[in-house]
Amino acid sequence: MVSVQQKLKQHPLDEYIHRLETGQALLKDTPENLIEVVGILKSYGVVLDAYSHNLIYIAENQFLVLFPFFKYFNGEINFPKLLRYWWHDRINYEYAEYCMKAMLWHGGGGLDKYLDTDEFKELAERAIRAKWKGNFVMLGLHGGFPDFWLEKVRQMAYYSGLGQFWRVMADIFLSLSDRYDTGEIQSIPDVVQHILDGLVADAARPITYSVKLGGKVYDLLPRSAGLTFLMDTGVPYVEAVFFRGTPFLGTVSYNAQAYQIPFDQGMFTYGALYADPLPIGGSGIPPTLLMQDMRHFLPDYLQKVYQASIRQEDDVRVQICQSFQKSMFCVTTAAVKGLAPHPLDTEDPEQKEANRAYLRGWMNRFLTSRLIEANR
Repeated sequence: MVSVQQKLKQHPLDEYIHRLETGQALLKDTPENLIEVVGILKSYGVVLDAYSHNLIYIAENQFLVLFPFFKYFNGEINFPKLLRYWWHDRINYEYAEYCMKAMLWHGGGGLDKYLDTDEFKELAERAIRAKWKGNFVMLGLHGGFPDFWLEKVRQMAYYSGLGQFWRVMADIFLSLSDRYDTGEIQSIPDVVQHILDGLVADAARPITYSVKLGGKVYDLLPRSAGLTFLMDTGVPYVEAVFFRGTPFLGTVSYNAQAYQIPFDQGMFTYGALYADPLPIGGSGIPPTLLMQDMRHFLPDYLQKVYQASIRQEDDVRVQICQSFQKSMFCVTTAAVKGLAPHPLDTEDPEQKEANRAYLRGWMNRFLTSRLIEANR
């Protein structure tokens, strides 16, 4: 019999703590979930590859450009491509910028801290003056409003940082698909382990950023800053995009008196793990752009799954979003395991207790997420 005191101490999501401690994932291990997760991550990997290249292109080639009309063209500007863009026959790079701005706004991690240091401000000042050398109007603007261009440089740093982070994640997801095709990936725990191994392998990968102006290279995120892939871009990305996000226009009131948006950014729950898939396809819902992009790269076996559903492909974006949400719980599982104070399968009582406290902190955040719905 379980005592009243023990029941009170139990967490509503203790089942998921037990799963993690026994080598399982937040997402239930079923053949259907495996197909959805691997299939959607293959498509996501292709899209992230495109997003990554564009973000890095913007950071390096559109540095402080006032009107970057062709920033989504990656330097390949021609009339047929312009027509395709007007017809929206293209990758929606706007979603990549949405994620970048969410990271910039929420902050966190070493990248955010470094961008407020005097060292960065000095490096940014040199690059700003090199960019506008001889342009007295822009230099005058900089003199009158010194934080204007500095904030733009900070944003450029986030373009580059997120682009470098997604470069690694794209490779992890595409190699996952390759291993699935050869029969190496046969379960959801296999998926989680593959992602975790990829995160660990590149954890210390340096995050650097420089621009070339007037034939000279200007460092903005130098190697000496010690910024790394996992802790300085990966963890802040999970926090900003998986958990917090931003309120979607048209779904809640931005009127402060309506109290529909939390007063504290730390209370935001608009991220990928919380989002209701049903609004996908609606105007002003940024993930719609991502789902539309992934639709073009779905593997055949995943398309068959969607075609066999009740509505077939009439609500394919909603189905893609549901699969994507499942996959993000797998990525989150890898992050939870990787950041745990001790191995989750430890038998040491003290280590186990420390892990339990750590995991319950995560479960508190999952209480209002789509975790239970994803496992139905």
